[in-house]
Amino acid sequence: MKTYLVGGAVRDALLGISGSDRDWVVVGSTAEAMVKAGYTPVGKDFPVFLHPQTQEEYALARTERKTAPGYKGFVVHASPEVTLEEDLARRDLSINAIARADDGTLIDPYGGQLDIQHKVLRHVTAAFREDPVRILRVARFAARFPDFSVAPATLALMQDMVTAGEVNALVSERVWQELSKGLMAARPSRMLQVFRDCGALKMLLPEVDRLYGVPQPPEHHPEIDTSVHLEMVLDQAAQVNAPLDVRFAALCHDLGKGTAAADELPRHIGHEERSVKLLRGLCERWRVPVHCRELAEVVAREHGHVHASQSLGAEAVLRLLGRCDALRRPDRFALVLQACECDARGRLGLQDRDYPQSARLQALLSAALSIDSAKISVQAMQQGLSGMDLGKRIDHARVKAIAQQMATDTAGG
Repeated sequence: MKTYLVGGAVRDALLGISGSDRDWVVVGSTAEAMVKAGYTPVGKDFPVFLHPQTQEEYALARTERKTAPGYKGFVVHASPEVTLEEDLARRDLSINAIARADDGTLIDPYGGQLDIQHKVLRHVTAAFREDPVRILRVARFAARFPDFSVAPATLALMQDMVTAGEVNALVSERVWQELSKGLMAARPSRMLQVFRDCGALKMLLPEVDRLYGVPQPPEHHPEIDTSVHLEMVLDQAAQVNAPLDVRFAALCHDLGKGTAAADELPRHIGHEERSVKLLRGLCERWRVPVHCRELAEVVAREHGHVHASQSLGAEAVLRLLGRCDALRRPDRFALVLQACECDARGRLGLQDRDYPQSARLQALLSAALSIDSAKISVQAMQQGLSGMDLGKRIDHARVKAIAQQMATDTAGG
C-alpha cells in the first residue's frame, strides 16, 4: 500500500498558498485492509476513509465509467490494480492532477506543473466532458486564480457540453456549492465571464445573462453596460472581503434591468421590484440559503433609497430602517450597507469614492435604538394607549432621536 498527497494541497503548495485541506489517494489497498488498519469508512459513492489520527480523507485509487447523464451518472471501480496515473487521469484539470509521494517526489503525468507556470486551466483528458460539474469548477477556479486563462481546447469542450445539454443534468445543491465558492473567490466576475464564454450563463443564471449589453444612464454609470457594472460590484465585494450573503446580494441587486422595456432605457424605472421577483426565482431554482435570499431581497429593493438617504428627513429615514428590518436586525443592516457601498463603488472611475451614507445611517440607526421602547410602552399603556397608538408613540420617539442625531451631525460637520 502506498499513499500520495493529491489535488488542491499539492497545487496550492506549488503556488505558494498554505492552509489547504489535504486529501490522499491510496494505491494497492482494499476497503477491508483500510478498515483493518483503523481507518473509518465515510464514502457513500466511492471508497473514502478517515485517518484514525489526523481525520484526513484517504480515498482508494479508482477509475470512473460514464453510464448516464449528470455528475452522478458514473460507475466507480476501485481495486489494488488501479494505478496512480489512472486515478489522476479522472481528475478535472491538470493543475489538480499532481500527486506528491512521501519523499516529496512529484508525480505529474499530465503536465500540471507546466500549466501552473504558464497560468493555464487545462482539462486532463477527454473524459472531462462526462461530468457537467467540471464546467462549474473551471469557472470558479478562474475566479480564484484570475490570472489563469482557460485553455482553448478546454473551453471548446465546455461549449460542446453546454450544447449537448449536460448542464440540464446538474442538481441544485451542487450548482449552489460551486457558485458560492466562485462568489467567495478573489475575482467573482471571472466566473460569470467563463460561464458566458462557454454558453452556460444563459442556462444557469439567465437573469444575469440578460444584463449583458443593457445600457444605463451615463451620469450615474460611466461604464454604461449593466453587466460591466455588475462585474465591478462583485469584485468590489471581493476586495473588501465581504461575506457570501453580501456577494450574492451584489450578484442579484440589478436583475430587473435585464427585463426593462425599450422605452424605459436607459433609466430602468421600477427595476427594483422586478429584481426582487427575479431573484426569488433564481433562489428557488438553486436552493439558495435563506440568509442569502433575504439580504439580497432587501438590497435589491432598497439600494436606491440607501444611496439617496443623505437627503431624507427623520421620518423617511425611520421608514427606510423599518423596510430594511434594521431595528430588529441591526447586524444584517450593516451587511445591507456594505452591499450598497459596493454597488456605489462598482462604477468606472468611482471605485475609490466616499460613501458617507453608510456611517450616517448607522449613526441614525443607533439613535433610533437608543430610546427605551419598554419604558415608553409602559407610560403609553398607563395613559390608555394600545395597539397602533402605542406603536405611533414609540415611532415618534424614534423620529425625535433621529432628528436630534441629524442636528448633531449638521452642527459638527
